[in-house]
Amino acid sequence: MERAWWKEAVVYQIYPRSFYDSNGDGIGDIPGIIAKLDYLKELGVDVVWLSPVYKSPNDDNGYDISDYRDIMDEFGTMEDWEEMLEEMHKRGIKLVMDLVVNHTSDEHPWFIESRKSKDNPYRDYYIWRPGKNGKEPNNWESCFGGSAWEYDETTGEYYLHLFSKKQPDLNWENPKVRREVYDMMKFWLDKGVDGFRMDVINMISKTPGLPDGEPQEGKKYVSGSKYFMNGPRVHEFLQEMNREVLSKYDIMTVGETPGVTPREGILYTDPSRHELNMVFQFEHVDLDSGPGGKWDIRPWSLADLKTTMTKWQKELEGKGWNSLYLNNHDQPRAVSRFGDDGKYRVESAKMLATFLHMMQGTPYIYQGEEIGMTNVRFPSIEDYRDIETLNMYKERVEEYGEDPQKVMEKIYYKGRDNARTPMQWDDSENAGFTTGTPWIRVNPNYKEINVKAALADPNSVFHYYKKLIQLRKQHDIIVYGTYDLILEEDPYIYAYTRTLGNEKLVVITNFSEQTPVFRLPDDIIYKTKELLISNYDVDEAEELKEIRLRPWEARVYKIRLP
Repeated sequence: MERAWWKEAVVYQIYPRSFYDSNGDGIGDIPGIIAKLDYLKELGVDVVWLSPVYKSPNDDNGYDISDYRDIMDEFGTMEDWEEMLEEMHKRGIKLVMDLVVNHTSDEHPWFIESRKSKDNPYRDYYIWRPGKNGKEPNNWESCFGGSAWEYDETTGEYYLHLFSKKQPDLNWENPKVRREVYDMMKFWLDKGVDGFRMDVINMISKTPGLPDGEPQEGKKYVSGSKYFMNGPRVHEFLQEMNREVLSKYDIMTVGETPGVTPREGILYTDPSRHELNMVFQFEHVDLDSGPGGKWDIRPWSLADLKTTMTKWQKELEGKGWNSLYLNNHDQPRAVSRFGDDGKYRVESAKMLATFLHMMQGTPYIYQGEEIGMTNVRFPSIEDYRDIETLNMYKERVEEYGEDPQKVMEKIYYKGRDNARTPMQWDDSENAGFTTGTPWIRVNPNYKEINVKAALADPNSVFHYYKKLIQLRKQHDIIVYGTYDLILEEDPYIYAYTRTLGNEKLVVITNFSEQTPVFRLPDDIIYKTKELLISNYDVDEAEELKEIRLRPWEARVYKIRLP
């Protein structure tokens, strides 16, 4: 397998609004990030993926960009940004920026021009259509609810917005749009950026004619995803982007690609196709979504998690590359969702980290994950800030008359603000995040769960993550070994091996508070064994053949084959 720095790296995602506030206005900022870089250096991460810091009216927390070449006032200045990049590079940390080019803000100069008249030179930068029979051009639903079309009185036509109505979709069919995007990417790469995380990049190509989605009884608007996810020209566009921009720099690229299968994942990430290094797939974080989508919550099962993760590990093997994540700014906290955020919070947070970091792929840590931060239960919908959450609540409670408490339970489990509460630095007021009033409330458990306490405790989740990251740098097998699932039928244990040459890792994780017995398969015969990491004290002399696991236990053994 070809070696690459981005395969060996560990990435840390910063959501800047919630990371650290340097000036007391209640909003995290770039000087705040600079102030905490030594903390990231101590953790040992190689790359920071920074969620958007560009100029934006902030309708969708920065994912609605009004100027791609400037910095949002709340976050600081371009000089601050340049200092941050320099300080990261000084510490051996690379910077990956968020690239949001499926849509812009409706306050972007291109869109302001585009809506002025049908013959404006910028008209064709966006997707405009006349109405049909006095209604929208088609029946697509926006990802944030309601129609994906907004009527604009000035020209009497509708524009497409797959997300908020303040996020009009760019028309990638227009070569001028693509040229503008590539020029903007070069602008940042020439400043020294080390790569891009590409927001919903598999939505940039739409099926010509924009056909209606499959009608559903009782629903005015339905998903049109089969006509805009992995569309007809998406690979052509990405290969052009690679040719024009990406191939000219030594960078890391990861595409956010909802709805991709492993087969499609290979199309995006096979090096011979010259598109992206890796993608974020969503199958494992959709395991608790029913047929009605994200808010149709159902229990996830370990059997399904094994099937999904194994499928991605095996099908991309030798062809593409996986990105490994359990949470980000759009997902609930991993320990609350896949672990136990009560009695076994520390053990299960460490177990989940082990499970993920020992797989083949590039691991991503979302801010606060490394101290075991949890979901939050704010008492009132008034405490929430996320546009998706607020739209859903309004629609369900006001339009469909659902029980507000039942809707709140969905938000407690799946809402995006679970990940967006401020980073918990210490046990002082507002968790040390700000001296002002935070833009969103702090999780009340910051007194117990915070960075200061984690750094002081050698058995903390933080120090465990630090060790996992160090192990990755010491053992090639963690990066390059092949993956194989073992004990497939076990209802509590997720165990797998990684193999490189005559070495094997045996990764054992207990996804429960039960105490199941791990039995090493008979066909795994070894000469020597070494315990690399575990989240409980372990007697090194204990036989690997049969182990009674403790609640949420994790162990990784490195064995030498005969």
